[in-house]
Amino acid sequence: MHITGPTEADKELVAELLGRTPGGRFEVVVRDDAGQPVVIRNHPLLDSGRPMPTLYWLVGGELRSRVGTLESTGGVRDAEAACDPVELADTHDRYAAERDAEIPEGHVGPRPSAGVGGTRKGVKCLHAHYAWFLAGGDDPVGRWVHERLSEPGEPGDG
Repeated sequence: MHITGPTEADKELVAELLGRTPGGRFEVVVRDDAGQPVVIRNHPLLDSGRPMPTLYWLVGGELRSRVGTLESTGGVRDAEAACDPVELADTHDRYAAERDAEIPEGHVGPRPSAGVGGTRKGVKCLHAHYAWFLAGGDDPVGRWVHERLSEPGEPGDG
């Protein structure tokens, strides 16, 4: 997948959702029913040349909040305990390979490293895993988050 630029409206909406202008190229890969950005796919190098390890970024305000609530109630620990460590390691490897395939051939300089959320093993950020899952990635942590957010009465249930 090659990243194509967002519309001006997308740029404004994403900046508003993040509370700042993104530091690099991105495209909107998941939208809500109203057409608002939910997940963006970042280029692996920011405009400054600095590496961007997070390929998929959850920007949708309501979902970000719900996932944040899940994280704050022990979700990172619980998700890591619920997922097979071998499957999780494979997930990090596949994520890194997809991200690294976007780095221009012959690039000299710093490169992003590690897998989902910039980590090599385990779970660091439920938001990053869920963003990739929503964008179609086969991510066991993203699946776990989706199941929790779909259960009535669970933390993060809005």
